[in-house]
Amino acid sequence: MSAEAADREAATSSRPCTPPQTCWFEFLLEESLLEKHLRKPCPDPAPVQLIVQFLEQASKPSVNEQNQVQPPPDNKRNRILKLLALKVAAHLKWDLDILEKSLSVPVLNMLLNELLCISKVPPGTKHVDMDLATLPPTTAMAILLYNRWAIRTIVQSSFPVKQAKPGPPQLSVMNQMQQEKELTENILKVLKEQASDSILVLEAALKLDKDLYVHTMRTLDLLAMEPGMVNGETESSTAGLKIRTEEMQCQVCYDLGAAYFQQGSTNAAVYENAREKFFRTKELITEIGSLSLHCTIDERRLAGYCQACDVLVPSSDTSQQLTPYSQVHICLRSGNYQDVVKIFIEDNLTFSLPVQFRQSVLRELFQKAQQGNEALDEICFKVCACNTVRDILEGRTISVQFNQLFLRPNKEKIDFLLEVCSRSINLEKASDSLKGNMAAFLKNVCLGLEDLQYVFMISSHELFITLLKDEERKLLVDQMRKRSPRVNLCIKPVTSFYDIPASASVNIGQLEHQLILSVDPWRIRQILIELHGMTSERQFWTVSNKWEVPSVYSGVILGIKDNLTRDLVYILLAKGLHCSTVKDFSHAKQLFAACLELVTEFSPKLRQVMLNEMLLLDIHTHEAGTGQSGERPPSDLISRVRGYLEMRLPDIPLRQVIAEECVAFMLNWRENEYLTLQVPAFLLQSNPYVKLGQLLAATCKELPGPKESRRTAKDLWEVVVQICSVSSQHKRGNDGRVSLIKQRESTLGIMYRSELLSFIKKLREPLVLTIILSLFVKLHNVREDIVNDITAEHISIWPSSIPNLQSVDFEAVAITVKELVRYALSISPNNHSWLIIQADIYFATNQYSAALHYYLQAGAVCSDFFNKAVPPDVYTDQVIKRMIKCCSLLNCHTQVAILCQFLREIDYKTAFKSLQEQNSHDAMDSYYDYIWDVTILEYLTYLHHKRGETDKRQIAIKAIGQTELNASNPEEVLQLAAQRRKKKFLQAMAKLYF
Repeated sequence: MSAEAADREAATSSRPCTPPQTCWFEFLLEESLLEKHLRKPCPDPAPVQLIVQFLEQASKPSVNEQNQVQPPPDNKRNRILKLLALKVAAHLKWDLDILEKSLSVPVLNMLLNELLCISKVPPGTKHVDMDLATLPPTTAMAILLYNRWAIRTIVQSSFPVKQAKPGPPQLSVMNQMQQEKELTENILKVLKEQASDSILVLEAALKLDKDLYVHTMRTLDLLAMEPGMVNGETESSTAGLKIRTEEMQCQVCYDLGAAYFQQGSTNAAVYENAREKFFRTKELITEIGSLSLHCTIDERRLAGYCQACDVLVPSSDTSQQLTPYSQVHICLRSGNYQDVVKIFIEDNLTFSLPVQFRQSVLRELFQKAQQGNEALDEICFKVCACNTVRDILEGRTISVQFNQLFLRPNKEKIDFLLEVCSRSINLEKASDSLKGNMAAFLKNVCLGLEDLQYVFMISSHELFITLLKDEERKLLVDQMRKRSPRVNLCIKPVTSFYDIPASASVNIGQLEHQLILSVDPWRIRQILIELHGMTSERQFWTVSNKWEVPSVYSGVILGIKDNLTRDLVYILLAKGLHCSTVKDFSHAKQLFAACLELVTEFSPKLRQVMLNEMLLLDIHTHEAGTGQSGERPPSDLISRVRGYLEMRLPDIPLRQVIAEECVAFMLNWRENEYLTLQVPAFLLQSNPYVKLGQLLAATCKELPGPKESRRTAKDLWEVVVQICSVSSQHKRGNDGRVSLIKQRESTLGIMYRSELLSFIKKLREPLVLTIILSLFVKLHNVREDIVNDITAEHISIWPSSIPNLQSVDFEAVAITVKELVRYALSISPNNHSWLIIQADIYFATNQYSAALHYYLQAGAVCSDFFNKAVPPDVYTDQVIKRMIKCCSLLNCHTQVAILCQFLREIDYKTAFKSLQEQNSHDAMDSYYDYIWDVTILEYLTYLHHKRGETDKRQIAIKAIGQTELNASNPEEVLQLAAQRRKKKFLQAMAKLYF
């Protein structure tokens, strides 16, 4: 080595290999360190980033002395940058999978065009006119790479793409994204126009019988030298990286198959070509084996393509048996659904069809059934039953769909299910696990059935008898006797079952079953007398685990010494509570009345319990009946509610829910006078619901008065703030420091937030709900980090600050506001104030389309769908400005300009700025008929003239020329014209967003 070379090497090695991030491409350019950089285990920046940066730098436009933008100069620096980009791609061995994944369409298009250029492909010459067999191997390979990428890009563009969630809008970023999108669309347009030529080029490549070569970093360096120094090496058949003929054909066949498959959606005959190419790809992969270094095919995707082709284009070879996929597809197309069921039953033995495919078939049948084809209901059950048996054989859980379809079993369904089970298992060859899964399934079906006739059908079936031993069947019968079935309490027991002569133990089981089914209090008493006559060792109140009595009552009831009385009281009360829960109020009243008559004889405490429960039942009965139509409750019921609230009997077990319901009842029927002035003082201290009801009632009464008199509003505010507060729990560590480890709901409030929410959801009075909503909205707005306030009626009556903000759980407050609005709208869907709150919530959480929906709905409900003017207190300037922002962020810029007219002072600045936007997602010029402000229309005329948009300019001129918009018209005419346009525009918006 010469001294000069040694000095240069030493200087190079002494410099850092990782240059500063701001000038790394200059560093690689000047120092020729690219190869050293790429040889690193994890180079930073990555190779694909290098390609992007090299090409960006090489394609930067220049500016001349007159400040005019010129195309990128063809100088030495730019040529070297392009060469470096090609060398990085060569380092990646021109793997299109890697390049397509990491590079955008414009960048990859530029890279492959540079490859064509450096590979001596004449510019402007159609590839289809060139004979690949006579071209140098590297030139032919460059043409193949470009055309493979072209059809792959076309295929990829046909797939749906999940839109990325937009971040905060930044003008520069949005402009850059828009430019890249437009450039990509233009490139795709050209590629699609040339698609037929690209396919012909690739078809011609399949006829080549010689190996090809692709450029490496070395051959690219040789090409960059002076022509006299190359010595023709790059033109020879041995320069570059060798790509065997089989590898090249395999990749080309796969890409052609994908292109043909994509074209098949518009031309079904092309599927035959796709099938041929995909099956040829499989053959070539088998020939190449694991020796391939450059052929990368996604074999799972290829298998999917082959299966799809099998279904879409069944083999013409009649000797070849159709696959199950093809059979199912043919049956679905011909409407032969019974054969689909047969195929699924046979597949339960072979497990050849994937579970996902079977589920997709069921979903398709469900969709057809929901579209009105009632004949498919039976088929849906049969296919679902087949899928369920397959699931349980493979150890999966039973699907929700099967439980829904089997909710009302009948003889036909049971027969078919047993047939499927029998044909889905080969008892001679089946493993113990399969038999166990099937046996467990049949037992669970029996336990879920209510009708004993159906149970007998299963338990007497040959499969059931074979799979379950005698001991297991005996245990199952015992479980069924003790279980609590899913029953309608009005159903009578099956007569034929009880006519069978039986032993004493069977008679006890029969009576217990009748006890579970009966809702007649005198029949229940008679059954219990018979049972206690047969045995004195049983506690019959435990027969069903669905007989639930509140814990505050069970201690008193179970303390009754007489076993028969204890059982009778417990069962009557439990059945009455159950009937009340399922809204069977008539039977509940009979059961409670019988229980009241019984306990009156020996227990004043239980008598009061039953009176309280009967009061709650009467409240529920009225609310579910005449109360829904607005009819006031009878005065007797109101007096009983007052009596309950004022009751001071000691040692009476009380359920909190009764007090809750009583206070809600008084608020719902506007008994504010009683809650405000007549409630005893002790109740306010002892019952938190009475305290809360008193504050709500007083706030309702004081609402029309002056702000200074609203003392109770402040008290109510403090109570709710305390409920929504959290307490912090601290822990002292070994070093003596105190750290916060947990926050939990404060116990200083009169109740927990969940209890408050449960109570509010029992209210139906609009004014009370409005007050509560406004309180929580104000509490939500108080927090310091709020960007967009929520508006509400009567929000001004609440304090504007909280002394200790950190103590309030604002996350819980936000959740509560959303739940309360949802509940309020379920009570009154047309309350415009609540609709505005819902819209503000969506606006604050950046859900602009949903926000517009509710803003428009609020206007529609108070204007007869905009046939009348929307009251100004509904569409305030703040609401209109929020609607404007929603439309702007949804890129509906013409709608923005129209809404700017709705403001008390027209916002010309925003209107003009929005009209300048060319990327609008709304109907643009078709909205001009809704503009009544002449200044905006004149600006539109100027804007379209400036852009050379003659047609749109004529539309704007036509809108200006309407006589009703003449400035000389009386004010009433102008107002009428504006109102008519407002109406039509808002109706059009409503149709768009509803």
